[in-house]
Amino acid sequence: MRIDPLLRALSEPTRLRIMRLLAHMELAVGELAQVLGQSQPRVSRHIRILCDAGLAERRKEGSWVFLRSAVSEHGALSVGSATAQLLAVAERDDTQFSARCFEDRRHLAAIRAGREASAQAYFARHAVEWDTLRRLHGADEPVETALLGALGGEPLGALLDVGTGTGRMAELLATRAGRVTALDKSPEMLRIARARLQSLPAGKVDLVQGDFLGLPFAADTFDTVLFHQVLHYAQDPGAVLAEAARVLRRGGRIAVVDLAAHEREELREVHAHARLGFSDEQMHALLTAAGFAPSIPVALPGDPLTVKIWTAHRAANRETV
Repeated sequence: MRIDPLLRALSEPTRLRIMRLLAHMELAVGELAQVLGQSQPRVSRHIRILCDAGLAERRKEGSWVFLRSAVSEHGALSVGSATAQLLAVAERDDTQFSARCFEDRRHLAAIRAGREASAQAYFARHAVEWDTLRRLHGADEPVETALLGALGGEPLGALLDVGTGTGRMAELLATRAGRVTALDKSPEMLRIARARLQSLPAGKVDLVQGDFLGLPFAADTFDTVLFHQVLHYAQDPGAVLAEAARVLRRGGRIAVVDLAAHEREELREVHAHARLGFSDEQMHALLTAAGFAPSIPVALPGDPLTVKIWTAHRAANRETV
């Protein structure tokens, strides 16, 4: 990080306000414009300067662009962390700047409320299909409790929640993870997840748009990978699990929560399930072929469908695919 562009980027009051907002939560360009009371093109120019200086990062999600801070008060001392600490101290000690930041954060409540209203509207439009699927899967609580037990008591480290959907599992596991990356292919589902997860501390969760066949992460990035009611959408589940193994560190864990093998063809026809569940034999073969050492699965019989939890560790001697 170069000091000259950084200091120039911090020389404008609006950009200081943006940095303090991003320290609290990730925001879309339009949301920032709403909080700041400025036009979107003007805010975009400020964002470009902050990004060029290495102070902020853009992330495209469908037609939306989200911004997050690229610096943190925590961690090893660096120009970036020193900058974040300086801004935090400035908000504490500079009365005028503090008042401006307080007013900006007050407007974040409207952003949060808007996200929640959007999520509720989506579920209202799709209430019938969601209720149908939930009845087939059974109650959430027993599955979630069983998953927590299957993962054991140790920390989850860097967690990747593949196909996060509403963000429910990311929210449930966040307290046991050092950091959560919630990935989904659907921008609309990510907006719903963002509404659910926005109360978590800034920097705790990353929401990423991506496909499980080509995870946008480097090898050996995560300690735990979760597929919760996702793998049955895969035409080639073996390739999906191999990709999960690639981004897992050696000894890392995978958990697959899905339906046991069944014959409900309407799930294929109406809800786009590519697989009508998995047998234990199928899942054992898939995990082993991807380089995992499977554990004993957990069954949660339901009416009409049974949910299974398969867990495994990435083999320490596995070559990266």
